[in-house]
Amino acid sequence: MKQRKIIPAVSVAVVRGGTVLLVKRARAPSQGLYAYPGGKVEPGETLAEAAARELLEETGLEATGYRPLRDIHIDGRGENHAVDYLLTVFGAAYAGGEPLANDDAETAAFYTLAEMAGMPLAGDVFSVAEELLGPAQGARR
Repeated sequence: MKQRKIIPAVSVAVVRGGTVLLVKRARAPSQGLYAYPGGKVEPGETLAEAAARELLEETGLEATGYRPLRDIHIDGRGENHAVDYLLTVFGAAYAGGEPLANDDAETAAFYTLAEMAGMPLAGDVFSVAEELLGPAQGARR
C-alpha cells in the first residue's frame, strides 16, 4: 500500500467575548459546512504564521496569542483527495477588523455555542469551541 502524502495545514479559532469565528466553506474539503478559517502551510512559514495569514486572507481579521490546541489527521480519501492533511488547530484572541468572507470562505461571522449547536459544523469544531469558551448550558450537540 502506497504511503499517502501528508500536507501540513492550519486553522484558527478566534475568540471574541463568548463567541468564536466560523466561516462557511465554499469549497471542498467540508464544502457547505462551518469551520475555522485555515488552509495549507506555505514553504518557509511556521504554523502560527500560516494561521495568521489564512485568517487575514479569508476573513480580513487579525488575532493575537496564537496557541496550538490539537492536531487532527484528515484522511483525504473520504472526499477523493489525493493527499491527507495534518491539521493543527490554533486558538487565538480577536485583535481587530470586521469579518469579511474572502478566498474560499462563503460567509464569516462570530457565533455563540448555542448558535453553533444547530449549525452544520465540520469535524471537531464544536469540541474546540467548548474547550475555548467553556461548555454552554443547554447547547449540547
